[in-house]
Amino acid sequence: MRASSLAASPLRRIVLDELSCGIVDRIDPGSAAYINGSGLAKVSPMGMGLYRIEPVGKVGSVRTPTVQLEVRPKERLGLGRLLFLLGYAGNQGFRDDSVAASEEPELWSALAASLAQLAERALSRGVLQGYLNVEESLRTVKGRIRISDQISRRPGMLVPLEVSYDEFTEDIAENRILRAALERMSRVPGVRPEVLSRLRRLNGKLAAVTRLQSGAPLPVWRASRMNARYHEALRLAEVILRNASAEAGDGKQQSASFVVDMSTVFEDFVGTALREAMAAYPGEMRLRYNALLNEAVRDTDRIVVQPGAVHLLGGRPVMVYDAKYQAAADVGASLSADHYRMLAYCTSLRVPTAWLIYPGAGEIKLRRILNTDIDVVEFPLDLSLPPAEILASVADLAQQSWGEVVRQATISR
Repeated sequence: MRASSLAASPLRRIVLDELSCGIVDRIDPGSAAYINGSGLAKVSPMGMGLYRIEPVGKVGSVRTPTVQLEVRPKERLGLGRLLFLLGYAGNQGFRDDSVAASEEPELWSALAASLAQLAERALSRGVLQGYLNVEESLRTVKGRIRISDQISRRPGMLVPLEVSYDEFTEDIAENRILRAALERMSRVPGVRPEVLSRLRRLNGKLAAVTRLQSGAPLPVWRASRMNARYHEALRLAEVILRNASAEAGDGKQQSASFVVDMSTVFEDFVGTALREAMAAYPGEMRLRYNALLNEAVRDTDRIVVQPGAVHLLGGRPVMVYDAKYQAAADVGASLSADHYRMLAYCTSLRVPTAWLIYPGAGEIKLRRILNTDIDVVEFPLDLSLPPAEILASVADLAQQSWGEVVRQATISR
């Protein structure tokens, strides 16, 4: 964190829409540098202590000792819906009632309260225990001897022994992830005292668990019946650990950031949800499919295109999809560019229909490309709906696109 000399100043709250042109406001140089470093917005000096603050395609919140900047999704989505999209793409999503985000007016309070709620539910029956594989050097046999390690590390020596054994313990991946998220949210400035107290009390229950090192990859956990009560808390914890940071600087002043790229979030969500929906039909779906657009003798001459998802039947592409967060109606978005891209996908893969998925309400539109047999179907996905209805819309997309495959197969006979 970069310390600010204006720590005693009142906190300024700035709220922007991700598609806004930005504003000019008075902030301190330390906050400007921190916001720039977070990637949430571009902050440019205008002179006389004024800075131009412009969104750069990310959403989230950055908080310094003097400024809290929020950039909200264009559809005015609440935090609960944002967490649903983030969590679903990562690990099958949150239930509609998983977070208490709607009860809080701003992102940091909502994240902290939601984590506290889910962690309390997870730990209500005590700290989860499981088997952890331990490798140690001991003077007595415990578990099994690792023969290859014994020979390579201690040739000719009988002790100590290189052994491996399973220990039933609280120090497992699930608890390490949960503890790390609780500690990170406890360091965020501005969390309400009663929520902060809950976070610290919950963290105290995990005192015997190893802390994750800063920058280390998150340990892998697998959903099972045994850890079912942890699932929702872990999904939120992973979202926090991947997207949020909290840092203490000089004088214990704190800054924090939670920044996500909505284009990536939306594309990942659509890919994951669509692959699940298409599992009900024959064939195989592949995400971020590489296809060659041109004939080329040398590798350096090749033009590769990468649609978001391709469904294959018998190893042959039959459907192509692409999710674009910037809908055609957005300021600065290019309707033509999206359709040029979909035309290239269809041409490369010899697929007659492409499905362009974008966030928004409205009717499905079919556009026939002149002088071709290619159709581009614009399929809106209303993210303001409850999660179950969003997933139902994706299932409808799968059904309609499969119906088009069946229709094309019937015509070609």
